[in-house]
Amino acid sequence: MIHSTYITAILIATFLSWASWFVVLYKLSPFSQPVLALSLFYSSLFIALAGTFVMLFYFLRVWVNKKEIYNVHLNTSLRQGILLSAMIIIGLAFQRLRVLTWWDGILLLAIVLLIEFYFSSRD
Repeated sequence: MIHSTYITAILIATFLSWASWFVVLYKLSPFSQPVLALSLFYSSLFIALAGTFVMLFYFLRVWVNKKEIYNVHLNTSLRQGILLSAMIIIGLAFQRLRVLTWWDGILLLAIVLLIEFYFSSRD
């Protein structure tokens, strides 16, 4: 089963990225090295969130659908997990820049939903 190899790799990468995010959170100061600390913070959080959402969406799809088409579930879950993680990271970056307002959040959500609707209509 090739999909179990992918799931195992995603689980390991997710665990390692959450561990690296906690290390960055507690060991790096954004005041002493702002570029390095912020880039590591956002990149490790993106990978951790994406892996978490991918696994959550994948197991939810398998549980609800109960079909044996696991790679379709994994592809869709991967796309949705990356889109949701990108939305959260962009929202956090906007908040750090102090430009996030409620209509920017709704616009960001609408963009992500339109991208997802586009890809799901092609499936």
